[in-house]
Amino acid sequence: MKVESKAMTLYAVTDAAWVGKQTLMEQVKDALDGGITFLQLREKNLDRDAFLKEAREMAELSQQYHVPFVVNDEVEIALECGADGVHVGQDDMACQNARKLLGPDKIIGVSVHNVEEALKAQADGADYLGLGAVKATPTKTDAKVVEFEEIQRVCNAVSIPVVAIGGIKKDNLMELQGSHVDGIAVVSAIFGAEDIRQETKELRKKAEEMKRR
Repeated sequence: MKVESKAMTLYAVTDAAWVGKQTLMEQVKDALDGGITFLQLREKNLDRDAFLKEAREMAELSQQYHVPFVVNDEVEIALECGADGVHVGQDDMACQNARKLLGPDKIIGVSVHNVEEALKAQADGADYLGLGAVKATPTKTDAKVVEFEEIQRVCNAVSIPVVAIGGIKKDNLMELQGSHVDGIAVVSAIFGAEDIRQETKELRKKAEEMKRR
């Protein structure tokens, strides 16, 4: 499935660690109201039934907003809940295997860290790439930071959209201007915010400005 560059502008990745006063679904609804352009459900600690229930609710909600929705890593959950696709890392299911299971019409995103991985993912049938970490991030403390020049090289080497991820916040995202990324993927910048809807609006505006430059 072809993914347009504009769908990458503000890509939200869920994290149950930020659930507090609101439920995860309430947080996601606020993010959708605020203008996220893509949604990924990432769950590492739920049992399968709870994960599937959450995924179904999120798939339904994202459909109402016409925002693409993918599940991190879990291809079977993605198929069962009616998600638009999956996102896989370098240590998860291979992109080619995911494609065989999902078929030609689902979205597959792949995490990459350099040009070599990016070109392989594209050749294997990825629809978009998640490139990072572009900044030091508390979400993945072992993630190596990708240099600005390497971000540019990846974006210039592939013909599919590239979304930058890792440590991106409102006050540093403009540092990505000129890198040619198609947008930013964030976790805490949205879900750790006091007012998720307002913060999302501001991030979307800044991300669009970053892309224009």
